[in-house]
Amino acid sequence: MKLKVCGMKFIENIQQVAELQPDYLGFIFYEKSSRNFEGIIPKLPNGIKKVGVFVNEYLEIVVSLIEEYQLDAVQLHGDESVAYIKELKQHLPKVEIIKVFGIKDEFNFELLKPYEEVVDYFLFDTKGKERGGNGVTFNWQVLKDYNSTKPFFLSGGIGLEEVGELQSFLKRKESQYCYAIDVNSKFEIKPGVKSIEKLKKFKEILVKKS
Repeated sequence: MKLKVCGMKFIENIQQVAELQPDYLGFIFYEKSSRNFEGIIPKLPNGIKKVGVFVNEYLEIVVSLIEEYQLDAVQLHGDESVAYIKELKQHLPKVEIIKVFGIKDEFNFELLKPYEEVVDYFLFDTKGKERGGNGVTFNWQVLKDYNSTKPFFLSGGIGLEEVGELQSFLKRKESQYCYAIDVNSKFEIKPGVKSIEKLKKFKEILVKKS
């Protein structure tokens, strides 16, 4: 099971988290977010992919920031269309594309079908006021109706308190296409600063169960 730590912001904390060797580190390029990233990304150990998170951003800006920061993946957290993603792929064919969909107590998985051919992964987050970072989980039972074979990231309010529930979920059939766990606010000391101790503990549990 892969691990993505999102909402990175400060150089020292980025370096500390990187020492834990998560598979992905997420940087949010969205001005309305308290975790909006505007700094320098330090050199990361091999094997860690840098993900840029965008919300309904102009394509030219997305392409520019991906090139500037040498991002390996892009996470689209808004209402980006299939046409938008196709154009993005034309500019940057090697960049992984993760498309986010918000879920609460129900979801129409037919909405995913047009995106299947243009994205590498889906990411399911909790539908809420904020575009991510709401700190609450959605009803994972909804994923019983997942009708795609596209691998997905599981996100939304996952912390150490959710470990038992997460372990149960990962044993169930609906988790068969769960590729990665995405964590953020539940591991924070303050927005953009992650607790190394908590992340280390979580990663150890996740590795044991993978």
